[in-house]
Parts: sequence; structure tokens; C-alpha cells
Amino acid sequence: MVRAIEFYSGIGGLHLALSRSQTPATVIAAYDWDPIASQVYTVNYGPNVIHKADISTLTAARLSHFQADLWLLSPACQPYTILNPDAKGASDPRARSFLHLIDNVLPQLAAQQVHPRYMLVENVAGFQDSDMRHHLVSTLKQLGYNVAEFNLTPLQFGIPNSRLRYYLLAKLSRLRFPGYDESRSNILDYIPSQCPEMSVAPRCLNQYLDELDDESLASFKVSDRVLEKWGRLFDIVLPSGTRSCCFTRGYTQLVERAGSILQMSEQLDTTRVFDEFFAAQRSGDEQAVRLLNCLRLRYFTPSELLRLFHITDPFTNTPCDFIWPPGVSLKSKYRLIGNSVNVEVVRRLINYLLIEESREVSSDFTPADHVAVEQSYQH
Repeated sequence: MVRAIEFYSGIGGLHLALSRSQTPATVIAAYDWDPIASQVYTVNYGPNVIHKADISTLTAARLSHFQADLWLLSPACQPYTILNPDAKGASDPRARSFLHLIDNVLPQLAAQQVHPRYMLVENVAGFQDSDMRHHLVSTLKQLGYNVAEFNLTPLQFGIPNSRLRYYLLAKLSRLRFPGYDESRSNILDYIPSQCPEMSVAPRCLNQYLDELDDESLASFKVSDRVLEKWGRLFDIVLPSGTRSCCFTRGYTQLVERAGSILQMSEQLDTTRVFDEFFAAQRSGDEQAVRLLNCLRLRYFTPSELLRLFHITDPFTNTPCDFIWPPGVSLKSKYRLIGNSVNVEVVRRLINYLLIEESREVSSDFTPADHVAVEQSYQH
């Protein structure tokens, strides 16, 4: 049984990915500073796992007691995201806790020979160009880890959502990454156990959508005030479409680069309707925005985003096993989902990372044998 610690745990996306992986594993401790995220985590995974704590105050002595085999980390993305014009990388105060784990805690655990055998780090794609990434990779190699890096999006796994993310996997040097050339230090856009040509076409969005009545639809309608001022900036998708833009923590609060909205009237030409709206606006028609009503533009609901993130299973009729505690606002739900990970992408990475744990693999296995083991679990 692999014992894991989850840092920056949020609502438990990494926990969920591990629980769905092919390896018997358990999260023995999770850490996050956000009180609402911790509340959500508690109702879904129990009260004895999550610890509301400042990660920059954790010590090697405290963590050594867990004897963890695996660290799962999704540190703050703001220091590295292209959406933040003031991103400062490692010098950003929000990077301090991650630096503390890498520079202080992990070396101390390594000196005591109680450091984790495996690590998984998730962050925005901009992380790959940061000074933090180079420092992280260098430190891990000095501590005796082999490192594999990836840029992956759910689209390549058949999920109709573009969410390009940087992932780092690390395992102690006696363990290898099958099919990965560690000497080249390149960032792959596929998992070696899954050849690039194995990428599948994304499914239609309508497979992820709620069946909403008119009243429910109205509650997620994009307001006239927002459309009148910012309508031209939205990324508008159809239920029959096979893509959506990355959903961020600012969804419904921000317009540009915050996530797509749905046009429920699929038969209408979006461009033509907006052109008519702009023409009416230019002519001084104060009611011009009403011309957009026929498109029936709405936001994705939280439950729809949970499916796109594969936090809940979009392809079963079983009741949702993810619980929102009473009192969590709609704004907070969007924020917490936008801060989470795509569980299916991480699940596949964990399968690749922990391939030695999934079966008793003999020392004479070749890389091709390792790939065969992993491919047997792809579906």
C-alpha cells in the first residue's frame, strides 16, 4: 500500500486521482490553508486527513512520522501564470512554501533516508519557463531522483476541455521511467506508455451537461449587463462541440481567459447574431443587447465542470459521490473547481509513475515490458 501526502490539497483532486489509479494507495495526510477547501475536503475524505496549515511552517520532523512513499503537490500557480503580468516566479511570496518544502524539508528527510520514493508536481504551463522549475529539477537530481516532465491537456485524452498543464514526476534513481530518455531532459507532450497516435478525438460537450429546466437555465444565464459590455470577449461553444477553454478560479467573475460559455440555441449563427447586436449598438439602440437573447447564452454549472474535470464520473448514472458542504457559495464552487486538477490526466500519470507498485515487476523486465503493463490498464 503506497502512503501519500497531498500538499496544496484544495478539494482533493490529486487524492481522487490516486484512489482511481491501478495501485493500492492511501492519502495519510493533506495540507491546505484555505478554510473552505478544507471543509470540502473533510466532507469528502473524512476529518482525520486534512490539516489546515501554512505549508511553509511544516518541518521534516513532523512529516517524517508519516513515512510517506509519495508526495502529491499542486502549489500556487499565480507566480508562473501568463494571466498574471506581475508573475515573479520563485521570488513571489506565494512560492515561499513550495521553496520551503524543496529546499529545507526534502533535503532533511533525504539525510535521514525517510524521503518519499515518488513525487508528482502539477502547475500551469508557464511553470516550465520559470526559475523555479530549473531549481526544482536541479534539487531533485541532487537528492537522487530521476525526473520526467510533461505538458499535457485533457483534449488528448478525449475530454473536451483545453487545460494545458505542466507535470513533473520524480522517483528515486534506482527506479526508472519506462520509455523515457532521462538523458535528454526534454518535456514530453504524451505519456510514453501511450504513443502520441493513441490520442483520441474529444467527446462532445453534451455528454457532460446537466438536463436543466427553464428555471435552472435562467439562473446560469449570462446577464445582459455583462453581454452588453463584454460579450465580444467570451469564448462561446455549442453543446455539440468538442472543445472548451480552460476554466479558471475567476469563472463567472472574469470574462476573457476565464472559461467558455454555452450557446444553447445551436441552430443560430453566433457571428451573425453578434454582428446584428453590434450594428444596433452603434446606431444607439439602448435595447440592442436583447438581440442576443435568442442565443440563450449561459455559464457551465459547477456539476458540469466537475464532470469535465473528471472529479465526478460523467459516464455513469450513479448518484454524484462528490459532496458540497452546506453554505458553500456558487462563487466559491467555481473558484475551488478552477483551482483543481483534471483527475483523469493525473490518474494516468500516477499509473505511469507507480508502475513498479502496480505489479510485482521483476528486475529483468525491459522497458517494452513496462509499457505493456501500463497499456493493459489504459481502458
